[in-house]
Amino acid sequence: MAYARARRVLPGFGLSLGFTLAYLSLIVLIPLSAVFIKTAGMGWEHFLNAATSPRVVASYKLSFGASLLAAAINVVFGLLLAWGLVRYTFPGKKLVDALIDLPFALPTAVAGIALTALYAKNGWIGQYLDPFAIQVAFTPLGILVALVFIGLPFIVRTVQPILEDLDAEFEEAAASLGASRLQTFRRVVFPTLLPALLTGFALAFARAVGEYGSVIFIAGNIPMVSEITPLMIITKLEQYDYEGATAVASVMLVVSFILLLVINGLQAWTSRRSGREI
Repeated sequence: MAYARARRVLPGFGLSLGFTLAYLSLIVLIPLSAVFIKTAGMGWEHFLNAATSPRVVASYKLSFGASLLAAAINVVFGLLLAWGLVRYTFPGKKLVDALIDLPFALPTAVAGIALTALYAKNGWIGQYLDPFAIQVAFTPLGILVALVFIGLPFIVRTVQPILEDLDAEFEEAAASLGASRLQTFRRVVFPTLLPALLTGFALAFARAVGEYGSVIFIAGNIPMVSEITPLMIITKLEQYDYEGATAVASVMLVVSFILLLVINGLQAWTSRRSGREI
């Protein structure tokens, strides 16, 4: 009887689980499996030629390198922005808080065009950078700017609730024991925020790796210089090179999955470690 009552805590669990698995298979698992099945039929030599050509390898380095760097930049500035929104009151605070979600609502193509207009040589910002020989638009630096723009909300919205729930009594206790502000942040606040920061980093990185619309307008799309991997896939599809496109896509899937698995494992480790310390 106790077992039967325990099962009734979640009514319809079997049906719900079946629907969830079916939905997940149709939306995620089957499309991803199709990529690997298509790749498996190419043959090892053909796959290597398609996935490791110099132009494709250059796009890998740019896409993954810029995505990791953009996510790291967003961790720093996203934390500062979330800290300011939670800990301080200032005029226009609600407006700033609303603007953080703008990259979520703004179409990616519109974001790319706007960033290009701002950072071009005659743009509002680019005209002041040009005398210093700093060119943002149509360079890898422009790609980094676009990826930082679209990834910032993930860090802020992940860290902000943790900061709001963080009890100030722990900081006050550390200060009463003689800890400096830096020591209080490093030993009290940062361990609590670290899992959220890693989660935001993973989300920002995942979004940046697959970003297309906001990047192609500001990148310049110069082969071997500013050509991202998603553009390589689109180019191969337009040339009816479906096998080459799936080969490149499968490499991106595997590398992205490995990186996200490492980040999530690190996040779980930090969560357990902070839990034991508490």
